[in-house]
Amino acid sequence: MNKIIAMVRKELIDAARDKRSVMAGLYYAIGTPLIMCGLFMVLIGQLTSPDDLKITITNPDNAPDLVRFLSNKGITQGNIKAANVKDSTAKASTENGADTPDLKAIEMIISTDYAAQMNQGKGAEITIVADNSDEKLQNSIRRLERQLQAYSTEMGSLRLIARGIDPRVMQPLKVNIHDQATTDSKGGMILGIAIFTMIYSVFISGMNLAIDTSAGERERNSLALLLSHPLTTRQLVLSKIIAVSLFALLGLVLILLVSKIAYTFVPWQELGFSVNITSEFMALMLVVGIPVALMAACLQLFVSFMAKSFKEAQSYLTIVLFVPLALSMAASYNIAPDMLQWLPVSGQQQALMDFIKGKDLPMLQLLVSTLSTLAIAVLLAFGMERSLKSEKVIFGL
Repeated sequence: MNKIIAMVRKELIDAARDKRSVMAGLYYAIGTPLIMCGLFMVLIGQLTSPDDLKITITNPDNAPDLVRFLSNKGITQGNIKAANVKDSTAKASTENGADTPDLKAIEMIISTDYAAQMNQGKGAEITIVADNSDEKLQNSIRRLERQLQAYSTEMGSLRLIARGIDPRVMQPLKVNIHDQATTDSKGGMILGIAIFTMIYSVFISGMNLAIDTSAGERERNSLALLLSHPLTTRQLVLSKIIAVSLFALLGLVLILLVSKIAYTFVPWQELGFSVNITSEFMALMLVVGIPVALMAACLQLFVSFMAKSFKEAQSYLTIVLFVPLALSMAASYNIAPDMLQWLPVSGQQQALMDFIKGKDLPMLQLLVSTLSTLAIAVLLAFGMERSLKSEKVIFGL
């Protein structure tokens, strides 16, 4: 144990000397919660108080009541003159060789016989002219369509009332929905995305150290020097696994602390739920994160030792990390079969999601996924120990 502790201390000191490489792995843990909170704040602001939608309305005098209804919903007539100026400016810039995007707009054309058709109780024609392939316009188009449908429903009810018919006859079914979700369980859907970033931080935080202490040491010719000391291959492997795992857990601790502080500034109550990162969740996340960190360290070290150079190890790990990324994403969005609840990473993530939603913690599922995670870590560790007895791996031949 003294030799392993001395080797771990050596690995940590070497890592601390290269501060840029260390911080590159920890930037993800620090920056991801802040970026996510910023995005959530912008999204909530748009959902709770959407900006006014400016559209071009042709023949607005034919339907003043419709125009007034849309205006109350934040859909108003745009400045046609300003639009024409922008069009001419964009055209001139294009002719001069400047890369200026064309002006996109939504036009609502009210038919000339709109008033007559409405007075006769017939269907009046409204035409929406827009480029539905433009992703920036799609939400606005859907918003306009919803409000027109709401106005159509309101006018249909008034027509039935004018004829002495109860509008409720058009609704033969009255569906009552009793939502049993609590504010915490609704917030759990958001925290499911947060858990994905937390688990992935375990893989990102220690990756640079894993590459540097394996492929990097081999390129610096220090790996063979280490093996020349009175140190067994198993002790060397265990010391490197512990050092990389410590950095992985450091990234997990950082993302938990930053998330606990940052998520309190997001106005979740405007959406009708709350998102709380409790101390119990943080403790469970750390307990679950330990076997994941060990597996991540073993996986990254094993792949790095198999690579012949530092850059090759980076390329391999970028591809290999798509596996836990895919498992975690599948667990977050429930797009995979139930078998995932027994697999590493995805099983732990689903158990954590059940916990934050207020459900009973699936102990059997968590135990099986944790044991499978540790089993993979042990197999990879034995694989590294065996590979380091080969001169081809030590010297990168």
